[in-house]
Amino acid sequence: MRSREWQAFWLSIGFLTRIPMLVRIDYSQKLMNQCSMYFPLVGLLLGALYAGLFTLLSLAWSPLACVLLVMCFHLFITGAFHEDGLADSVDALGGGYTVEKRLEIMKDSRIGTYGTVALVMALGLKAALLMDTQSIWLALLLVPAISRVTPLLLMAFMPYVTDPDKSKSKPVAEAFSRRRLMVSCAFTALIALVFSFWLPGLWLAALTAIITVALLWGWYLQRQLGGYTGDALGASVVFCELVLLLGV
Repeated sequence: MRSREWQAFWLSIGFLTRIPMLVRIDYSQKLMNQCSMYFPLVGLLLGALYAGLFTLLSLAWSPLACVLLVMCFHLFITGAFHEDGLADSVDALGGGYTVEKRLEIMKDSRIGTYGTVALVMALGLKAALLMDTQSIWLALLLVPAISRVTPLLLMAFMPYVTDPDKSKSKPVAEAFSRRRLMVSCAFTALIALVFSFWLPGLWLAALTAIITVALLWGWYLQRQLGGYTGDALGASVVFCELVLLLGV
């Protein structure tokens, strides 16, 4: 049991990042389902890298330059995984007039006008909001962990829609355990409460961001698609990051 959870943890790292998996993985769809519980923990590890890199870079450059360099590192180490989901989702929902057409656009690897504008605005707003926080390094540490709870809520309470044979996220989406969701939420709540001593209002901003994005984005996806897709999960992370940064 302990070995399987260790594998699930490393599988979640391999799924969300470009970091090589250092353990042998006995891959199965069940293990892929289990690994989603560790998304907030992977976010916290990524946040530690971002915060450490920002602190190191700040010895030589201005805060703005450091924030932009850290964001470049983020896009590299995650393969722009969630940002790609944002661009594909906005392209599909903005340019498709039927559910079938929207799903078809999401599968297209090309990026359109809607996706380009959304991506540029999201990255620019993220940089601006980070510059406005009381503690940039602390925001870089915590935001990646907290924002990765939102896709777990969507997976737990909404149906999955898309072509199952062409989707990378299908193994994660199927049979997601609400019990494991509660563990992830408890872990994230503990993080928010502990660090509220250094970043006042963090717990309230975190709760507001997670619930607001899950409800509004989930409602919109239900209307437009009848459920969620892998790209929509990625977009939810970006949306939650921005709302959370607005709050803090």
